[in-house]
Amino acid sequence: MSMTQVIVLNGGSSSGKSGIVRCLQAVLPDPWLAFGVDTLVDAMPPALRTSGAGIGFGPGGEVLVGEEFRVLDAAWADGIAAMARAGARIVVDDVFLGGPQSQRRWREALHGLGVLWVGVRCDGEVAAAREIARGDRPSGMAAAQAESVHRGVVYDLEVDTTRAESLTCARVIAACVQAPSSKVIEHVQGI
Repeated sequence: MSMTQVIVLNGGSSSGKSGIVRCLQAVLPDPWLAFGVDTLVDAMPPALRTSGAGIGFGPGGEVLVGEEFRVLDAAWADGIAAMARAGARIVVDDVFLGGPQSQRRWREALHGLGVLWVGVRCDGEVAAAREIARGDRPSGMAAAQAESVHRGVVYDLEVDTTRAESLTCARVIAACVQAPSSKVIEHVQGI
């Protein structure tokens, strides 16, 4: 694996990605910027969070995205890639609603950069309990996304927050960033 410039975390809502990102920023020796899809959604005008052209949520926690959201999402990915090309190290926290199509979009934007693809898994029932405790997500979103966002996606590494703490997962990811890939594969398989 070439020098990692971008770490892309993909997992369903309430899977623990944001906690892992904070821990990664603490355990990695160099400064890493963190960008999450929630930040993108929060940056959008309120009108795009209530219209069919932007992003909305169905009664069962489904995420509904329109064309204007897709355009801004693509620009966001290109902007993150530009920052990485300019020398920033970046951790991306995303939810691949389109599975392999979402990963393909990121692969195209990040072409030529050293990317570590990480799947963040969490049992649907555990994620659903976290969703309730958070209180800021539509009911049903976590359970619906727990497996669907991983279908057809290819990772360098997967972590599972069902029973592992964010810091433990971050340390495994950091080992992949800092060590030769063959040693990391042996370490991860030994867990």
